[in-house]
Amino acid sequence: MSKLTLEKIAELSGVSRSTVSRVVRNHESVSPNVRKRVLGVIEETGYQPNAAARSLAGQRANVIGLVIAEPAQSLFTDPYFPLLIQGVTQATNDYDQTLTLFLFHNHSDEEKLSPRIIRNQLVDGLIVSGTHVDDPLVPQLIESNIPFVLVGRHEDPRVSFIDVDNVTGAQSAVNYLIRLGYKRIGAIAGDLKNRGAIDRLDGYKRALRSRGHRVDETLIINGDYTEFSGFQAMNQLIEQEVDAVFVSSDGMALGALRALSENGCSVPHDIAMVSFDDIPAAMHAKPPLTTVRQAVRRTGAMAVETLLDILESGATPPRRLALPTELIVRSSCGGTGG
Repeated sequence: MSKLTLEKIAELSGVSRSTVSRVVRNHESVSPNVRKRVLGVIEETGYQPNAAARSLAGQRANVIGLVIAEPAQSLFTDPYFPLLIQGVTQATNDYDQTLTLFLFHNHSDEEKLSPRIIRNQLVDGLIVSGTHVDDPLVPQLIESNIPFVLVGRHEDPRVSFIDVDNVTGAQSAVNYLIRLGYKRIGAIAGDLKNRGAIDRLDGYKRALRSRGHRVDETLIINGDYTEFSGFQAMNQLIEQEVDAVFVSSDGMALGALRALSENGCSVPHDIAMVSFDDIPAAMHAKPPLTTVRQAVRRTGAMAVETLLDILESGATPPRRLALPTELIVRSSCGGTGG
């Protein structure tokens, strides 16, 4: 038989990889029937957890670090991060882990503090969110051999990450606008140093091209995920006489709605809008936002589960997961919704 892995045990047991990992760690969240089935497969196959990982496990502090590689003010201006932290916190509590949060005041702080984080002997591994394209922290983490999981896609094949399918999500939102008959569809993109923003803009462009529409770069305005940047970008798009707009985050969409209101534009009658994230405020916006729902809390929880799996079984093969999204139709687009 080929070398046994957690994936193989999961396949033979008919459960997920993370469930097998919880059984191996004797975590109480597994039902008795599932635990019995998995243990039976383990006994039958003679599976033994990775020796190096077992050695590591005996020396663990049961402390996980969460690194937000964005200026600390993002915690107060971008509603994404509080939701992510909620998911990470709940999972660390569920798995009897202690969470340590690492924040940077600004990007220059990251350069000074990253080596200190990597040398930190008090954490077993790291969950890292908010990294930008070419962020030096990622290669430093790879070189250090500290176990880590990124929240967000990364091109390096050695990196484990949890992400959502940003391309398909954005494409589905813009496709919906096209099906509703909108022709001149603008975009408020996120910070294009961020891979998620790049992927969402890619999805916008793919939708236009797949439906025979030309991509007009003058209808694409870059924001930075803040509500104010959405307000500024929408003021520019109004002058371009768009009839609909795709906004790369709900936070920016809230700013865009304010700009439209101040300019006397009705949504969706004058300009329709779809956005991305489905934060709680999206449902209560005026009008309620049609948006692409991503499971932010679940992403945080899965990052914890994946990191614990790496600590148990080793970093090879890397775990690379893209969670599905769902278009939630409300009244901001003029379609059928709440």
